[in-house]
Amino acid sequence: MDAMKLHIEPSSPDPIYRQIVGQITRMIAAGQCPPGTRLPSVREVAAAHAINPMTVSKAYAQLETQHLLERQRGKGMVVADRTQGVTSMEERLQALDPALRDLARQAQELALPVDQVIDALRKLMKDS
Repeated sequence: MDAMKLHIEPSSPDPIYRQIVGQITRMIAAGQCPPGTRLPSVREVAAAHAINPMTVSKAYAQLETQHLLERQRGKGMVVADRTQGVTSMEERLQALDPALRDLARQAQELALPVDQVIDALRKLMKDS
């Protein structure tokens, strides 16, 4: 996995370490990072995103505690063999539920039509 695959939003209200944990968790769940996948080193991620190495280390430690990553001597952090791999479509959609609820609330507050919000989301997903 390349350090640049992570998308860090410094201005997000979500702490950077949580952004890293969430993204790696979702990549593992979707099968984008199968068991044995080597993660970039703490220094690589910190340098690529101009963030504190302790932030990355905290994220990796949390993922290790959740048994999603394991530390291998000489290789660094890798996706654990014990991970489930690809989860069902329903489980992956459930992981999006908080963000979708927030999006729906904000769209309603802005009085935006559902069709336009869906079109905007489609465009964003095609562009990324």
